[in-house]
Amino acid sequence: MNARRRLIPTATLAGAVTLGMVALSACSPSGAAEKKDGKLAVTASFYPMEYLAVAIGGDHVSVTTLTKPGVEPHDLELKPRQAAQLGESDVILYLKGVQPAVDKAIGQSGVKTVVDATTLTTLEDHGTAAGAHDHGDDEQDGHDDGHSGEAAPDGAEHEEAGTDGKDPHIWLDPVRFAEVARGVGASFEKADPAHATAYKENTDKVVTKLNGLNTSFKKGLADTATKTFITTHAAFGYLAERYGLEQEAIAGIDPESEPSPARVKELETIAKRDKVTTVFFETLASDKTAKTLAGDSGLKTDVLDPLEGITDKSRGRDYIGVMRSNLGALRAALGAKDLT
Repeated sequence: MNARRRLIPTATLAGAVTLGMVALSACSPSGAAEKKDGKLAVTASFYPMEYLAVAIGGDHVSVTTLTKPGVEPHDLELKPRQAAQLGESDVILYLKGVQPAVDKAIGQSGVKTVVDATTLTTLEDHGTAAGAHDHGDDEQDGHDDGHSGEAAPDGAEHEEAGTDGKDPHIWLDPVRFAEVARGVGASFEKADPAHATAYKENTDKVVTKLNGLNTSFKKGLADTATKTFITTHAAFGYLAERYGLEQEAIAGIDPESEPSPARVKELETIAKRDKVTTVFFETLASDKTAKTLAGDSGLKTDVLDPLEGITDKSRGRDYIGVMRSNLGALRAALGAKDLT
C-alpha cells in the first residue's frame, strides 16, 4: 500500500537474525520468544493475526505482534530482536503478501509451525480499481467461481498482492476470516495437544462471533440507495463482493500514491452516476487525497478502517468493534434503510 516502504534484503535479514540471536543469548527477552509457564509462544505478523491468536489461544498462549499499534504494516522494518524472536517462536501466524519484510524473515526462521492465513481460505484477484460487482445472494454463504479483476488506474502499485497477484485482504470478509480462524485453531491444537480442547472451544466462539458479524452486514447492507462506495485504496474487495457492493478505489492498492487526472475525472463521473455521498479514508494513511476528491466533488468524507492495526483513533476496541463501526459508516454512506 505504501510505495515508500523499505524492503529488507535477504542478506540484511540474515545478519539481523544472527545479531538478534547474539542479543538473546546475552539477555533474557520478553514476549513470544520466551516461553513462560508452559505457554505456546506465538508470533503474529500484524493485528488481524494477533486478534485470532489471542482469541483462540486464550490463557494458553503468549502472543507477540511484530507490528506495533499505529505502524502501517507495509512500512515495517524488523529489528534484530524481532527477527530473533521469530526463530524462538513455537508458532508463527502471518498473511503472505502483506509484509514482504516479514515474508522473507519467516523463510529463515527455522520454525516448524508456520501458519500462512492465505492457505486457509480462497484468494481472488480483485484488480485494484474495483472491489467487486453485484453477485447476488447466491454468493453470500460461499465463494464464487472466480472474479475477473479490472485494470489498475494509472500510477497504481502492485507490490502488495503477494500470492500470485491475489488480493490479500481476506480478513475484511467475515466468512473468509472464519475459515482462517478454524485453520488457526487446528494449527494450535496440533502444536499444543495438551490444550486442544480449549483451542477448539475458543475457535468455535470466534467463528460464532464472525458468523454474527456476517449476518449483521448481510442484513444491514441488503437495501441501500446505492451499491457503490469510494475508498482511498482497494482494500475492501472481498467485503464488497460478499455483500453485493461495488468498490471504487482512488489509487489502487497504495493509499499514498497520487491518482491520475483521468482517474479523478472517472471517479467524479461515477459519484454522480451512482449517487455516491462519501469518500472513505483510513486511520493509518493520509486523508489528503480523499479530502481533495471529496471537496472537488461536493462529497463528504468518513473513515472505513481496513483494520491493519488498532490505535486510540480506531472506532472500536477490537476487530469486531471496528467492523461494526465500518458497517455503520457504510450504511450511512450508501443510504441504507432502517432495519425493522
